[in-house]
Amino acid sequence: MDDIEKIKATRELLKCSIEKSRKLGVEISERCWRLESCEQRLDFLSFSLRDLSCKCTLYTMSTHDVDRVIGPASSVVMIFNVICGFEKSLSTDDVSDDVLAYLTTVKRMEEALCLLTNNCKLVVSWLDTSSCCDSSWYVRKVNKCLSIVRGLQGTEERFRANGGVLMIALDKVEIEFASMLRGITPLSVALPDVIRNVQGVVERLSVNGRVEKCMSVYVEVRSLNMRKALEGFDLDYLEEISLTEFDSVLSVEHYIDQWDKHLEFVVKYLLDTEHRLCVEVFRKAAFKDRCMECFARVAVQSGIHSFIKFGNMITEGKKEAIKLLKLLNMFGSLNKLRSDFNRLFSGSACGEIQTQTRDLIKNVVNGTCEIFWELSLQVELQRTTSPPVDGSVPGLVNFVVEYCNQLLEDEYWSTLIQVVEIHQGWNHESFEKGLLLNEMQNIVTALGLNIETWAKRHEDASLSSFFLMNNHWYLCKYTRGTKLGELMGNEWVTGHEEYMEYCETIYLKESWEKLPALLNEEGLVLFPGGRAIDRQVVKKKLKEFTEAFDEIYKKQSNWELCDKGLRWRVRQLVLHVVLPSYSSYLEKYASSIVFEVTSTADQRVKYTAKTLGNMITCLFEPTVGKYGNSTKCTELSDKVNSSFVTNQLSSTPAAA
Repeated sequence: MDDIEKIKATRELLKCSIEKSRKLGVEISERCWRLESCEQRLDFLSFSLRDLSCKCTLYTMSTHDVDRVIGPASSVVMIFNVICGFEKSLSTDDVSDDVLAYLTTVKRMEEALCLLTNNCKLVVSWLDTSSCCDSSWYVRKVNKCLSIVRGLQGTEERFRANGGVLMIALDKVEIEFASMLRGITPLSVALPDVIRNVQGVVERLSVNGRVEKCMSVYVEVRSLNMRKALEGFDLDYLEEISLTEFDSVLSVEHYIDQWDKHLEFVVKYLLDTEHRLCVEVFRKAAFKDRCMECFARVAVQSGIHSFIKFGNMITEGKKEAIKLLKLLNMFGSLNKLRSDFNRLFSGSACGEIQTQTRDLIKNVVNGTCEIFWELSLQVELQRTTSPPVDGSVPGLVNFVVEYCNQLLEDEYWSTLIQVVEIHQGWNHESFEKGLLLNEMQNIVTALGLNIETWAKRHEDASLSSFFLMNNHWYLCKYTRGTKLGELMGNEWVTGHEEYMEYCETIYLKESWEKLPALLNEEGLVLFPGGRAIDRQVVKKKLKEFTEAFDEIYKKQSNWELCDKGLRWRVRQLVLHVVLPSYSSYLEKYASSIVFEVTSTADQRVKYTAKTLGNMITCLFEPTVGKYGNSTKCTELSDKVNSSFVTNQLSSTPAAA
């Protein structure tokens, strides 16, 4: 069956080839017939004119009249012969073999057609005046000549009509124009010979009234080339993501980073190459003033509007702290490309792109300033929320400290200063750098007030002081030696350290320091001045101590200290408070105490000194992964989940 199908397919192919050959043969025959017909008419015209020249004296015609027509008429014959030669060359020659030679032939054909038309007009004018002669023979000859010359006079019109020789040749030139443009890739350097050929094509098409077609071909081909160059960059996000599809900028953070890189590549490399090519191609054209119109259309059809649209979509999203950093990145990218945009998109032809770019920059600047000036307010609005029940550092404290440190980094801070200065200028307000520093201090001050407010919400005094100790240690440690610590000042940093020590003292006093008093020797001696010990009292005091310890330990076993150093410090303090008195008590009254021997719980020692110490050294461990070591807000996912960042520091306050 496969062989039969192949035979059938081969048969169909042969039939198609034979049909094409037949049509080509017919076309060649018709062209040869037309050429032979023209040649016959030219021979007749040439013979008739010579005959008329010889006999014109018989009809009282002056030599001047004869000379006036014989010259142009002879030229008609010669010009048409030349045109026939050009027609053959244009029909058979391949444009791509020698573009400039083919264009030269086209140009000469145009000149020859124009000359033919003008000479025909002269001959027709003379023959018209000569047809009034009384000789019937003469009149017949003149009318025959008139018919032939008038037919030749329409040659240019026929050649320029659709399907005419010249139009077909120009169509072939257009095809070669597109082919040459396709061969120039966005990142390649066009060879001088190629540029000369393209310029020659543009000039020829322009002369023949094909300006719009020339521009359309250029835009279509170059736009397609650019789109192909971008296929490997996965730019679907520019069109597929809409404002309603993301709740937070965190969900599209990766795309924003890509947007920065992709926009820079498109502008600095692809569009820059296209701009230089466009200028070079149309430099010698009669319509070179429309060069930027071509470039603008290429830029638009290649997707520059998609980049601007995506940027605007980001600016229109919810106002949140993380978005401020992304807007600063976007402004930095746009600012870095500012000179390129001004150079590439100058002129009225690029007016739409200019307007859209200005609007994007305006939206980025306004969005940045709106978020920045509201940061302290957004921190304050979180004051109504509840503090962590484990006494740990709230996610907001962690976030704000790292966020402020990152915002104060040179890259972000210098960009923020520039953005605010621009915004102030738009509003005709004077700019002072101190305003930004004051606002940063306001953010930290608002955070400090939040901590104090949250601490008061803890009814347990020990938990309240533990919470304050934890947070002031965090503020002290993670701002010392940083940009934020430098901004707030050394006195502010040491003040948190001192207050942390004060809270530490209160914490111990309200919890662990109550235990040693339970092991005092009051009531242990049976008789005044005697040495006998009341074993029941000894056991009772030990039991009371153990129960109190268990109560504190159970309560604080879920409490967390954010920092390893702080955990070690507090554990040592607790050990120093609890262990010496407990160890001494056990050692002193060992003879009165039974260690895990009897079956009665009241008579047993629940913890040895070593066991007690081990228990204390296991306290205050944080949840795995809750605190990391990163100082970048873009890496806060390990410390503060995205819902917190979105809900806690956005334009909508979180619920209490």
